[in-house]
Amino acid sequence: MMKDYLPTAIWAAIIATAFIFLWRKGYLARLANFVQETREELKKCTWPTWDELKGSTVVVMISIAILGVFTIIVDQVLFQLVRFIIRS
Repeated sequence: MMKDYLPTAIWAAIIATAFIFLWRKGYLARLANFVQETREELKKCTWPTWDELKGSTVVVMISIAILGVFTIIVDQVLFQLVRFIIRS
């Protein structure tokens, strides 16, 4: 029965040691400060409206489609060019 808890106890000790190390070095305080400052900055952000979001999504989808078609065309042209050079 003790064998069942041994891996859990080892991992708990490793995590506790890492936590104590990070706390003593001040990393946890810096992380907490970072999270707090990030929340404050996100409150200052202006988020897009639903209509703006839908419009931006459409623009991105069209751009991806155009880029995809362009990539296919360039790929085919280069493929045919290499094929022509190899046959010559």
